[in-house]
Amino acid sequence: MNWGVMIPLIIFLAIVFVVGFWSSKTVYAKSDFMQEYFLGSRELGGLILAMTMIATYGSASSFVGGPGVAYTEGLGWVLLSMAQVATGYFVLLILGKKFAIMARRYNAVTLVDYMKVRYDNSKAVVILSAFSIIIFLFAAMTAQWVGGARLIEAITGLSYTTALFVFAAAVLVYVIIGGFRAIAVTDMIQGLIMFAGTLILLVATVIAGGGMQNIMTELAQENEMLLTPFGHDGSLTPLYVSSFWILVGVGVVGLPQIAVRAMSYKDSRSMHRALIVGTIVVAFMMFGMHLAGVLARPILPGIDEPDTVMPTLAMTVLPAWLAGIVLAAPMAAIMSTVDALLLMVSSAVVKDVYYNYVNPKATEKKIKQVSIGVTSVLGISVVFFALSPPDLLIWLNLFAFGGLESAFVWPLVLGLYWARGNKYGALASIILGVVSYIAISVFAPEPFGMHSVVLPVVLSLVGYVLASLLTSSKQSHTIETS
Repeated sequence: MNWGVMIPLIIFLAIVFVVGFWSSKTVYAKSDFMQEYFLGSRELGGLILAMTMIATYGSASSFVGGPGVAYTEGLGWVLLSMAQVATGYFVLLILGKKFAIMARRYNAVTLVDYMKVRYDNSKAVVILSAFSIIIFLFAAMTAQWVGGARLIEAITGLSYTTALFVFAAAVLVYVIIGGFRAIAVTDMIQGLIMFAGTLILLVATVIAGGGMQNIMTELAQENEMLLTPFGHDGSLTPLYVSSFWILVGVGVVGLPQIAVRAMSYKDSRSMHRALIVGTIVVAFMMFGMHLAGVLARPILPGIDEPDTVMPTLAMTVLPAWLAGIVLAAPMAAIMSTVDALLLMVSSAVVKDVYYNYVNPKATEKKIKQVSIGVTSVLGISVVFFALSPPDLLIWLNLFAFGGLESAFVWPLVLGLYWARGNKYGALASIILGVVSYIAISVFAPEPFGMHSVVLPVVLSLVGYVLASLLTSSKQSHTIETS
């Protein structure tokens, strides 16, 4: 075990635990446990809001899987990854004040809370929404657990299984005790570490490769397609890259773990600051980390497992202590994503199902017990699913993204901006989106050369509009959306 690498990581984990214990004091002191545990009492400032959105979105696929694919595909994947620059901008621009105002008016703690009130207290909308969140975010959490375990495995030399249990224990402790506030504060720390780690690794990689000109020459000698927008074998067609923009760009509005951040900020000033800071930081991190993956190819030729590219590169081009600091970046990215997903799934079970339909009269003490218990069980369950990891975790993560976007983009966005949208439209949109996405992903992936998410998002839109128009007379009342 390389203690030069390990010591900075241990210090980072210690800081995370301290924040968790600090946050636990606030969690249990607040009178409204669910507002605090699942939403941080809506008190996020601009910097924390920006960093928690970035850290939640910047995950194992961005810092481990993404550079691994870039290593294989070349500069074309760097171009494709830049679609993510719009993430924070679109979420806060489209949802922004309106979503925060409506969420407060509805006293919504979760996205499904908002959907419940907006769509006439429809039990079917709530159950379908909660079920979609649980299924797809469970898959996304599995990808993060795998990414964290592989990172620890590469750094420490521990077996994959041991590394998995170490990572799971680290995350579960501070999420269970600290809730949303612990996640938001640690996300700010993790976001700053990600930014610094990306810069250090990119500069060190260029130096180790003998400069950009030398690296580009070597890449061209190996395969000139690595320097084009089309990937190493021409598979990144313009249509595919453009359609990918829906998945990792504008479609991110429909991701519950990102949308809920737009419910949690303190005031308009915080939102505007987060919009600017978030866009700049995401642009740099996505560009820098994916470019480092491409530049690693001449330095580390012949890597068979792409997910190991990033940790191997850091330990190759940096001294041990600095590699430890840099490797805290992907660890931070993974932990910050998995904690948000874990709390989101927990809130779907506790607030959206248990409290709404199983035990509406539950006491504050009972809700605390159920919340902690559900979060623990979910985390442990994901560990067992992650024991048999996929070959390339980025695809599992992106599959989950596509499923959530197919379910929620239109019920969320049109629910805010189109007063005639109703519960029938929401049900049609969720069912059409999810069913078609799963069917296309399994039986006809990349139809017409586009990413699998495109047609389901279109069908989801058509279903929402048609069902709402055809059943407008059946809606018991129209909910004010302005």
